[in-house]
Amino acid sequence: MSDTITFSADELSDLIVAALVASNTGDGSARSVARALVAAECDGRKGHGFSRVPTYAGQARSGKVDGRAVPSAERSTPGVLRVDANLGFFYPAMDLVFERLPAMARETGIAAAAIARSHHCGVIGHHVERFADEGLVALFVANTPKAMAPWGGTQAVFGTNPLAFAAPRRDGPPMVIDLALSQVARGNILTAAQAGKPIPEGWAFDADGKPTTDPEAALQGTLLPVGGAKGSALALMVEILAAPLIGASLSTEATSFFTPDGAPPAVGQFLIVLDPDAFAGRESYLDRIEQLFAGITAQEGARLPGARGRALREAARRDGLTVPAKLVDEVREIAAGRG
Repeated sequence: MSDTITFSADELSDLIVAALVASNTGDGSARSVARALVAAECDGRKGHGFSRVPTYAGQARSGKVDGRAVPSAERSTPGVLRVDANLGFFYPAMDLVFERLPAMARETGIAAAAIARSHHCGVIGHHVERFADEGLVALFVANTPKAMAPWGGTQAVFGTNPLAFAAPRRDGPPMVIDLALSQVARGNILTAAQAGKPIPEGWAFDADGKPTTDPEAALQGTLLPVGGAKGSALALMVEILAAPLIGASLSTEATSFFTPDGAPPAVGQFLIVLDPDAFAGRESYLDRIEQLFAGITAQEGARLPGARGRALREAARRDGLTVPAKLVDEVREIAAGRG
């Protein structure tokens, strides 16, 4: 028997929706989540993809995330949209932001959205890419449950606190930067734990502050910041924007994304969108950014951020998505109401 099973994107999405609906999640929220998880699989971001279904479903069953929540939004100023995820999944709240923020950015030149009382936000590069597809520049930050100690410290204060940036181009797909401020996203460690495989050295410490290659020990310990003290400082910046500024839980207050017990994480996400027309002008922006990118792509071996994910996306559309058979069995049990 094969260790893996290959699905089309639609087939995998249908299985995810079935598992979530069987786990006290509304159909609309389930489909929003499934779109995001399948998109992560397509881009090779498996730590944010199908592997999340058992934990998402378990949290929806326990009430740690409200699978039937409907996000709400208010425009507090002409350029600010305040969104309450209402302790539900992040993805429906992000869909609501995307419905409203592009028009606000075109009206004011710059607009921001703050999503509070939220949940895990997955591949954040996908969220900014949606705006860049509309011709807008976008910057997104999020805080997550504590996982990383400040530089020189030993106790976790920050999450992986990712940030993403996307810039539209005249022709071709947007340039997308997506990175966690830890050496690796915690989801990659979860994927290794599910597969029973070790993690590389330099990713994490165990609960005693010792380097470890055991993913289970790493999940109980802390992650190392990317770039040392500089990465730690950036994590602090993200924490301020995604929590105190918008009224979300600090990373030290947020509960785990990986377990069904405890209160809702209630983390925050902060997004800034800019319309090039309000600055140098769209044509000038597009000319200059292509000049910049040409200086990169003309160099042998250099590539723009996001190129690998797009290549994997095209391969997934052509060849399907291959996922672990053991995980498929687990998700099917959940969908059947036996998980």
